[in-house]
Amino acid sequence: MTLTVSYFAWVRERMGVAEEEIVLPAGAATVGDLVGWLAARDERGARAFAEPGRIRAALGGAMVGATAPLGDAREIALFPPVTGG
Repeated sequence: MTLTVSYFAWVRERMGVAEEEIVLPAGAATVGDLVGWLAARDERGARAFAEPGRIRAALGGAMVGATAPLGDAREIALFPPVTGG
């Protein structure tokens, strides 16, 4: 399955791209699985996802946690915690 992954803020800076299409690896069933795979894939992913607990995700525009199933999602956004003021 092909998944569009969008990166925001310092995650984008560390990944070096704003968006990419990936073929979802076998066994990646949750958001946490995907983040772990991205972290292990290469050096830029290791930098971007060194602290996976800080990463936030949105599937189809809805905020989800690391245990959320990817299901048949076609896009995911990954970003750091957001603060406002």
